[in-house]
Amino acid sequence: MARQPMYQQIADDLRRQIETGDLAQGSQLPTELELGGTYKASRNTIRDAIKQLIAQNLVETRPGQGTFVRFRVDPFVTILTADAKSGFGGGEGATYLSQVSEGHRQPRQTLPRVELKVPPEPVLLRLRLDPGTQVVLRHQERYIDDVPWSLQTSFYPMSFVIEDGASRLLIAADIVEGTVNYLAEHGHKQMTYRDWITARAPDDNEQRFFGVGHEVPMFEIFRTAFDQDKVPMRVTVTVFPTDRNQFIVNVGDDLPDPQY
Repeated sequence: MARQPMYQQIADDLRRQIETGDLAQGSQLPTELELGGTYKASRNTIRDAIKQLIAQNLVETRPGQGTFVRFRVDPFVTILTADAKSGFGGGEGATYLSQVSEGHRQPRQTLPRVELKVPPEPVLLRLRLDPGTQVVLRHQERYIDDVPWSLQTSFYPMSFVIEDGASRLLIAADIVEGTVNYLAEHGHKQMTYRDWITARAPDDNEQRFFGVGHEVPMFEIFRTAFDQDKVPMRVTVTVFPTDRNQFIVNVGDDLPDPQY
């Protein structure tokens, strides 16, 4: 068997120390110079080893401070597929991956922050609206057990307010019966939806909210809901950090519950 490259050997040894607790969660790794002396390796080799650990979400770099062992987060599992006619906006129903944590789930979300503005082009395209068209935005931050779980923004056509009388979209408060159910009362009954999942680097706000470095990618899910006439009625964009989120898509009826 071919001998592993030096950087891989170093990464494997550091990973072992992290897994055994010799390098504790939140602790700072020795400097590149110190690691080079320990392993008799060049700085480039040490950097390659650190990149391996970053890719495995074991460590994070903090500009001007160094490299630190990441705190482990018990992953949340979200089942994306649900009854299209339900009041769900997008990404509800997360559960912990670990059954040990089943008794702790305490989801909460902030009150909506409401804006009127022209959304990004991907949202306008999904809503089939002309360039420059203003829409209603409802932003919410979401947590499980006080751990930041996701950021969610829903976009609604202004015509729902102006023409259909759905004025509560403009109020920075929860719509108790659910926004989807509320819109059904105003002539737009959600019948189907489409999820479009992408991945990208986090922006500055996401790094601050989730407490992650630039190296932790984000899942970004665009959920476009369609009404009884197959007209787009809502786009919900939900951002999930990859270090604490996993997803399930069910196809077919009467599937047994997944075992975590």
